[in-house]
Amino acid sequence: MSDLSNLYQDVILDHSKRPRNFHPIEGADHHANGYNPLCGDKVTIYLTLVDDRITNISFQGSGCAISTASASILTETLKGKTRKEAEAIFEVFHGLVTGHPVNSAAAPALGKLAVFSGVCEFPVRVKCASLAWHTLKSALEESPAVASTEET
Repeated sequence: MSDLSNLYQDVILDHSKRPRNFHPIEGADHHANGYNPLCGDKVTIYLTLVDDRITNISFQGSGCAISTASASILTETLKGKTRKEAEAIFEVFHGLVTGHPVNSAAAPALGKLAVFSGVCEFPVRVKCASLAWHTLKSALEESPAVASTEET
């Protein structure tokens, strides 16, 4: 097994078994619900913005290991980031998991999120990995609709 495969398994399994920031935030000023009808993953993203910076972020939900790990790493990655930085990371991450990498010197580094690079080889798993991210986008936009991985 390659080093990347081992890393992928270790990081995904760790975050799925022990998700970080897995709790509601009382008084969160933004939140959104997400649902992946294909496999039943559900997630709620909570966040607090102060001066357009994410000062607190968490999630709750149920889903597969990839969905849970993605949400967990999302919260670790985005805490302290500005809205603009979070949106840029969303674009880079979405490109990574869909197999359409963002080719820009200004693209932010993904850190632990890079372990999801192999997801693009499994189209069904793309929706698992991206659900929390689409839900984050809905929370930032204060959209009342349930975020979905399905095209509307």
